[in-house]
Amino acid sequence: MQSQRAPRESGAVFELQSALPLCRSETLRLAAGLSDADATVQSMEDASPSKWHLAHTTWFFEQFVLQPYLPGYAVFHPQFQFLFNSYYEAVGQRQPRPQRGLLSRPTLEEVLAYRAHVDRALETLLRLAPLPECAALIELGLHHEQQHQELFLTDLLHLFAHNPLRPAYRSGPELSSQAAGDPGQGWVDYPGGIVEVGHAGGGFAFDCEGPAHAVLLKPYALALRPVSNRDWRAFIDAGGYQDPQLWLSEGWAKVQAARWTAPLYWREFEGGWLQMTLHGEKPLEWDAPVVHLSFFEADAFARWSRARLPTEFEWEAAARAQPVRGHFAASARFRPRPSAEDHQAPLRQLYGDVWEWTASPFMGYPGFRPAPGAVGEYNGKFMCGQFVLRGGSCATPAGHVRPSYRNFFHPAQRWQFSGLRLAQDRQ
Repeated sequence: MQSQRAPRESGAVFELQSALPLCRSETLRLAAGLSDADATVQSMEDASPSKWHLAHTTWFFEQFVLQPYLPGYAVFHPQFQFLFNSYYEAVGQRQPRPQRGLLSRPTLEEVLAYRAHVDRALETLLRLAPLPECAALIELGLHHEQQHQELFLTDLLHLFAHNPLRPAYRSGPELSSQAAGDPGQGWVDYPGGIVEVGHAGGGFAFDCEGPAHAVLLKPYALALRPVSNRDWRAFIDAGGYQDPQLWLSEGWAKVQAARWTAPLYWREFEGGWLQMTLHGEKPLEWDAPVVHLSFFEADAFARWSRARLPTEFEWEAAARAQPVRGHFAASARFRPRPSAEDHQAPLRQLYGDVWEWTASPFMGYPGFRPAPGAVGEYNGKFMCGQFVLRGGSCATPAGHVRPSYRNFFHPAQRWQFSGLRLAQDRQ
């Protein structure tokens, strides 16, 4: 994972001195109230235990910042490099990802002590006015930790959804299952043309967001709002999960093998529908965006709707005209809002609430080159077999996304807060 730029020398360290502690304390806030058992269990190979997220984000700073740049730094525990490396081949061997849930030791208490040890060292380093390349790595580590804050929530929801008790991670606001004044599925037209996409400077970005470059877009339209739970119920009732004509071949095979009949975390109960959330199992909010969908499901719905998924460039061109405002994790709602609660124009819920699948494969832009060394491994080597999502979700940290931000997942994965917005051609 590599940043596209180093922080400005003037004021950069001061910015980090305030931003880094806030980020690190937010991760601790997310973990507050979890038992050692909650933080240790792993629900599937794609998910990681909460304790591992707490330790891995700390390992990142110890490995890439403190050991190279803080003279005399004492490593907290020599075996943590093996336990909490994720997939940085240049750094060395690691605990296999499917076996992270077997780490009953170190305990949660020891992991929190590890974080405190590293935080004290980072505070010392920042007081020493680190070199620009060191400050850039600290900034990169901050944004890396924000990514893991979101994964912390998605992985914990997946874990609790497998518990028959349907436990709540946190108490939340009372949520209504009644209609909230759905504005309807209107369309917003865009002229297309030659547009510039990608990050062109002026703030942090990951390397996969650039280089900025021009693309040609034909005239198109985006739906006013994301697809809702009500829309998805119509797809279910129309037999969408039983019609092979709607599905890509691999998607149809997955539907049959996994016996998908509804989005992840939906459960039909006594004639109604419930949804597992971080506040426990709750009635569906019909006018909220549908969430926890795979790319295959999003693509099938678009076909059924006689529409399509937007390309990531169509999405970005539209997003550049709207401010980055929306419903993010700071609200602690951890569930998409009904569309009527967002009054932004022309597109509602473009940022936050739900990640939106695009039709675009995750690949490098023209001129993209992975950075040398271990920190360049994060994005470039995963540009195969994954699709891009845009916009952030109700579990994304506020301030983490921007028009050029690219999230990416395999097409069958659906434990992320992922949904869709429809697109149409206008020529």
